[in-house]
Amino acid sequence: MAWFGAVQAQDYRGFLWAVGQRLAASVAADVEEAIATRAIVRTWPMRRTLHFVAAADARWMLGLLAARLVRSNAGRYRQLELEAATFARSRKVLARALAGGGRLTRPAAYAALERGGISPEGQRGIHILAHLAQEGMICFGAREGNQPTFVLLDDWVPAAPRLSREEALARLATMYFRSHGPATARDFAWWAGLPARDVAAAVVEAAPALVRETHAGRHYFTGPGAPPRRLRSAALLPPWDEYLVAYKGREAALGHLAADPPPMVIGKSLIVIDGRVRGAWSRAATASRVQVTLEFWSPPTDRERRAATGAAARYGRFVGKAIEVAIKTDARRRP
Repeated sequence: MAWFGAVQAQDYRGFLWAVGQRLAASVAADVEEAIATRAIVRTWPMRRTLHFVAAADARWMLGLLAARLVRSNAGRYRQLELEAATFARSRKVLARALAGGGRLTRPAAYAALERGGISPEGQRGIHILAHLAQEGMICFGAREGNQPTFVLLDDWVPAAPRLSREEALARLATMYFRSHGPATARDFAWWAGLPARDVAAAVVEAAPALVRETHAGRHYFTGPGAPPRRLRSAALLPPWDEYLVAYKGREAALGHLAADPPPMVIGKSLIVIDGRVRGAWSRAATASRVQVTLEFWSPPTDRERRAATGAAARYGRFVGKAIEVAIKTDARRRP
């Protein structure tokens, strides 16, 4: 995770697979162990969206990125009647409830807020928790069954040296371009949620660690010696996978679909073959088996069928279940 920077993670099960398919022979338990042992941590560092980051990177990322998120939420806070005094009371209530290594599920955190005279109704509760996480007070801890929990960041993540703003910008840019490159400064701005002046400064600060190439009049950056950004011949991406969500320009992956993408294409579970999105997939699991349905948006070749079926088998090994594969073609998506 320290190499990759951050992985979008509002879909927890999807996050496990996003990491797992990038690690040869890994299984879901391997990724969950990294969470349980606090090697990686889930919080809201960028784009108002949950991500997993390396625990050692959580503090400086929040320090660099979260203040801008908080400012951008001002209008929503007004709509929800969340004022500075509300956040101050919430801070005190949850600090008491989580003291001494405590942890709270979301319903328990909301109940604690209510006992403290703070309504979590509607979207107020989740905005309070996200705000306190962006301030660096809380983060996600271990799960209780299928329920995520919240803990104090100071209890969960070891203290780390503070970085200057210039150091943090350079480190973030280096992480992004070495793991996501070739990519443009515009892509980096989208991924990090940084304004143009900070992006320009980050690229300058990180320049010694980057390689710049120009193609069709655009500048692309990557890390020196970094492998090309390719997946295996076929991959089954979870929703919000970095392969698409981490880029402002997605034409290389979507091809002709970039001009007329299926609804919510970035939030779909996608079939990618030879780097191009070819359709969507879904799963239906029992205790011992999982049925994977592959829905191509135009008729697949025999090679594409075999490659996608192989990717489904890899998913079965990751979750530890036998796989049944069904292949369909959605005629509405034919070119």
